[in-house]
Amino acid sequence: MLDILKHRTYRHLFFAQVVALLGTGLATVALSIVAFNLADDEAGKVLGTAMAIKMVAYVLIAPLASALAENVPRRVMLVFLDLVRAAIALALPFVTEIWEVYLLIAVLQCASAAFTPIFQSTIPDALPNEADYTKALSLSRLAYDMENLVSPALAALLLVFTSWQALFSGTVIGFIASALLVTSVLIPSGIKSEKRRGVYARARRGFELFTATPRLRGVIALNLVVSLAGAMVIVNTVVLVQGQFGLTEQHTAMAFAAFGGGSMLAALALPALLQRWQDRQVMLTGAVILISGLIVALPVNSLAWLLPVWAWLGIGFSAAQTPIGRLLTRSAHGQDRPAVFAAQFSLSHAGWLIAYPLAGWLGAFASIQITLLILAGLAVVALVSAIKLWPANDPIELLHQHDALTEDHPHTASSGREHAHPYIIDSLHPKWP
Repeated sequence: MLDILKHRTYRHLFFAQVVALLGTGLATVALSIVAFNLADDEAGKVLGTAMAIKMVAYVLIAPLASALAENVPRRVMLVFLDLVRAAIALALPFVTEIWEVYLLIAVLQCASAAFTPIFQSTIPDALPNEADYTKALSLSRLAYDMENLVSPALAALLLVFTSWQALFSGTVIGFIASALLVTSVLIPSGIKSEKRRGVYARARRGFELFTATPRLRGVIALNLVVSLAGAMVIVNTVVLVQGQFGLTEQHTAMAFAAFGGGSMLAALALPALLQRWQDRQVMLTGAVILISGLIVALPVNSLAWLLPVWAWLGIGFSAAQTPIGRLLTRSAHGQDRPAVFAAQFSLSHAGWLIAYPLAGWLGAFASIQITLLILAGLAVVALVSAIKLWPANDPIELLHQHDALTEDHPHTASSGREHAHPYIIDSLHPKWP
């Protein structure tokens, strides 16, 4: 898997992702501590609201940013957004009021909402070989897991010697280092659309592909399963560890690290697993693991119980998400990939927009057990929907017929009106056969 790092452009982009996410992970731990310091036992409510603001930014900004980015070189856009995020992170240690947390998080996440889909759509252009791209997806998953594993561990170590405010310095350093790495390579420009579309038409294109492609409709439902389980971990870990168990900040970091460790183990195994299993099998299995983890968490009453459950949830989290990049690449032509990656980014975070406040407010006003039951129940409904929306038989090439095209049309001239090829929604194939 590590052999793809021989590709210079991808290597620099990968390490840019790693350092930025490490910094983001430090900020996540620090933000949990900020919320607990400002709101005590209602920290889950504060975090849930802050994360809901984050998701609103992601849902609204990502498609428009991706569309606007067609008019701006990718490298310029990525560097600019890294610098914006660094500036905001620099201000976070100085917050004293809950509303200040909400405001800064909103600005920070608007920048992240623009950055991530542009970055993700660059990778398949840098690695056109599917085997290389599959390895890159697993490495990317590992990078995200670094945020959940290495960052909390590093945070726990730093908190022994310094205050939580210093954690935000790591975030600033991470974003600046990311910007420097992006500037060090030529970023593929991507394939331009032959037909010039307006910003809103370009933003809408990704959603059109999702609604028209069965496997992508299934992905929408699986996104909700992932967000319901993930929100429980991100929002309520500090409530469980410091509020209910009466433990320390270092133990909160350990719990986040357990979740990240499980996800990392799964990511390491996935390249080999995806050679034998279909994407659908892997992702549905991941969803089942997530639901089972929420149920097993019901009687949790100690850190010793929490850590393996959080690790189990991490395994499901990675399995349900890692193959998505392959599905998006297979389901869109090169010129539409930024739009479909942006749509996935937006739609997946729409699930988080539901899950974050649900996990936070239920945890604050009901109980953790009731929260777990409701989240698990909703996840089951989403899983059943995914199974129905995404057919088990989902070949890459589909036999189809073009009755409206003449025999001498360029698309049918060599193979006739009835033929088979990788089926992607476009002007010649507006509907799924």
